[in-house]
Amino acid sequence: MNKHEVIDAIEAADQAINARDLITLMDFYEEDATLVIEPGRYAHGKDAIMKAFEAIFDFFNQSLRISQSDFQVVEGGGVALVICKLKLSADGLGETKVSIERKPTYIFRKSVDGKWRCLIDNSYGVELVA
Repeated sequence: MNKHEVIDAIEAADQAINARDLITLMDFYEEDATLVIEPGRYAHGKDAIMKAFEAIFDFFNQSLRISQSDFQVVEGGGVALVICKLKLSADGLGETKVSIERKPTYIFRKSVDGKWRCLIDNSYGVELVA
């Protein structure tokens, strides 16, 4: 089975996050995208998402590292649902190391320029329903 283009987009976004490259990262999102910052808290639109990532990078002392694997992509009607495994690590505050594993869910839409862009970025997956 061929690797879906959405997976390439996610891997490029992970590289941008790991490099703190917000300009490249914002191309990953649709203009009207939503980022789940934490359960019950969302950023809507690219400007708000950029500000949220600036705060996230600061929270993790500019040490946030992301990697994702085991992708499942379900596509239909120019939209794709992505479920995968995410590993997040960071130095954290003080000497505390952070290591988190999640199963995020993402919704992508194929843009008019042919690129897959994230419409809903939910790194918490079904953990939102608690």
